[in-house]
Amino acid sequence: MRIFRHYETLPEEARGATIAIGNFDGVHKGHQTVINEAGLIARDAGMPWAVLTFEPHPRSVFRPGSEPYRLTSFRTKARELEKLGVDAMIVQRFNRAFSERPAEDFVTDVLVKGFGARHVVAGYDFVFGHGRGGSCELLLAMGKEHGFGFTAVSAVESPDGIVYSSTAVRERLEAGDPKGAAAILGRPYAIEGRVAHGDKRGRTIGFPTANIHLGQWLRPARGVYAVRVEILDGHNTTTVDGVANIGNRPTINGTADLLEVFLFGFEGDLYGKILSVGLIDYIRPERKFDGLDELKKQIAEDTGRAREVLSG
Repeated sequence: MRIFRHYETLPEEARGATIAIGNFDGVHKGHQTVINEAGLIARDAGMPWAVLTFEPHPRSVFRPGSEPYRLTSFRTKARELEKLGVDAMIVQRFNRAFSERPAEDFVTDVLVKGFGARHVVAGYDFVFGHGRGGSCELLLAMGKEHGFGFTAVSAVESPDGIVYSSTAVRERLEAGDPKGAAAILGRPYAIEGRVAHGDKRGRTIGFPTANIHLGQWLRPARGVYAVRVEILDGHNTTTVDGVANIGNRPTINGTADLLEVFLFGFEGDLYGKILSVGLIDYIRPERKFDGLDELKKQIAEDTGRAREVLSG
């Protein structure tokens, strides 16, 4: 998959595509349906298959300083789109100036002139342009005027009637229900980041951890999780089971939220490496212990429980 940073610099071979448009934070089953619909149309007509997405997340532009919200970083989103088989990911920088463009200008300047789009696919609730003035109805009407097709994809539901949405994923993660989040995503929810240096206290009690700062990632329920970790090294991926804590480490008077991962049976230097930490199951809430001895005992119990969960 090729990644392009702006619609004005697309090479000719990437133009004339079927384009799925959306923020696609999470790339959950609903998003996948929209993206795969574009793929079916593209493959049937012999067109390139592209996805147009926006960075940073619009929420960070309209509500700066708000609570961390993102389900997927740019890197994670790109990896998930590549897994689907998309030919091109086009990343449009989202800022105030871009958000204030009239919806009609977005269609004529971005979709028609920039992409030479032949077909556009979006979710049923997609809105765009200044004041959210653009809609699926506008795309359908302007497509007829400018010569591109348009498909709106209806809401996608689980067998028990739950609409697949990013909001539903966030609700389940914040409630300590990673299994529920995985059912909507179609895969375990994973936090991806680079291993940072910590205070190295874990190794003094026999449980050395890899530490990842959460940054703009959504905060799942604080506590201990059974995890499956991918160590990403270029095109090589090593998968290791483990146990992780998400929280501010009250036993040692921590302040900032941190993801700490203990990998079972792993020996090696992880500093600077990128890990994708998949949350498989929630073991217990975070709590403060009377001292490191009590904490060490509890981590041993958590490790045993995580091994049971992951072996099943």
